[in-house]
Amino acid sequence: MNHIVRKILYVSSILLVILVFAAGYKSIREKRVEEQAVLNTDAEENVQSEPVENTAENEESIGVDWTENEKETEKPDEIEADAESVKSEAERDGETVLVFTGDILIGNSVSANYSAGGIDGVLSEGMKNLLQDADITMVNEEFPFGTRGTAMEDKQYTFRVNPSYVTMFQDMGVDIVSLANNHVLDFGTEALEDTFVTLDDAGILYAGAGTTKERAMELRIIEKNGKKFGFLAASRVIPVASWNVENQAPGVFATYDATALNAAIAEAKQSCDYVTVFVHWGLEHKEYPEDYERTLAAGYVNAGADLVIGSHSHCLQGAEYINGKPVFYSLGNFLFGQDGNTAAVKVTVAEDGGMQYSFVAAKEEGAYTRELTGAEAKNLYSYLDSISSHASVDENGVLSEE
Repeated sequence: MNHIVRKILYVSSILLVILVFAAGYKSIREKRVEEQAVLNTDAEENVQSEPVENTAENEESIGVDWTENEKETEKPDEIEADAESVKSEAERDGETVLVFTGDILIGNSVSANYSAGGIDGVLSEGMKNLLQDADITMVNEEFPFGTRGTAMEDKQYTFRVNPSYVTMFQDMGVDIVSLANNHVLDFGTEALEDTFVTLDDAGILYAGAGTTKERAMELRIIEKNGKKFGFLAASRVIPVASWNVENQAPGVFATYDATALNAAIAEAKQSCDYVTVFVHWGLEHKEYPEDYERTLAAGYVNAGADLVIGSHSHCLQGAEYINGKPVFYSLGNFLFGQDGNTAAVKVTVAEDGGMQYSFVAAKEEGAYTRELTGAEAKNLYSYLDSISSHASVDENGVLSEE
């Protein structure tokens, strides 16, 4: 009897152990299922809050096989946005941007700012980007780079800049300068010769002056995006006749008589898609061009100039369309150490040859030039519109023919 009881108790204990083990296993399994459900929920929430972009780089790193069916799940508006982005990039690739500024003098205040802060010490971020990002940037260099020479006698203002400051032009992104003005020979032919060497060493083209008559009158050509852009420069303002390269060399290409310049323009048009004439003319601090400037401008356009940029007045003047071509009579002082409004001209040439011209409003204060925005810019564009002829300037600075 005792033997039978022991067997029953033994079997019962085994069954009890089995039941306990089974119950424990079920409990553990249910707990794991619940935990996995929580993990899955968290993962879904993370994906919603931090979506992963399906770029080729991401696909490779996480092993995604982006099939055609999966591509079809992309939202239509996203596809359209991507296509528009590609299109705009292609359009930009075909455009050529040219930027022109007015007079630049690296005088004491400008050089001090540049020495202290580099290019950011003389230009705001917006103006710096405008010049640097352009395909071609051209300015009027209202001084010689040099250390030699003697200041011209009986001249109220004589300028000369140490050649080391040519780095400012490089930092600005300047590609070409006009040397045709009434200050480039302030320290005689020696300083002018130093200027040629300085610019050549810096890789910056120059027009409007040279060691010979032929070099002073030479067309400078820059090729961009399959188009040839030609540049000529001349001065209608020189203090004495001897500065004219016809009378001494080195010297300046003068345009008191427009015959030579008009002939050079006509010849340039035979080899270039676009010809720009940069001319020094007019009266200082006068907001309207002289009658002779309009006469000269018409001659340049009729000879084949696509664009005329003027300088010398040290203040802004208006624009005018002549036979469908724009003339900007003066852009004022871009960097000169004199406070006042100024503007750059931005020319956008489309791949098909279409052109858009616009002013970019700016102001020099304390030998530092910044772009104007908001009401300041609109007021300046309104002013430019009021002093322009056969042309209108809208609130964004865009020039149109009237």
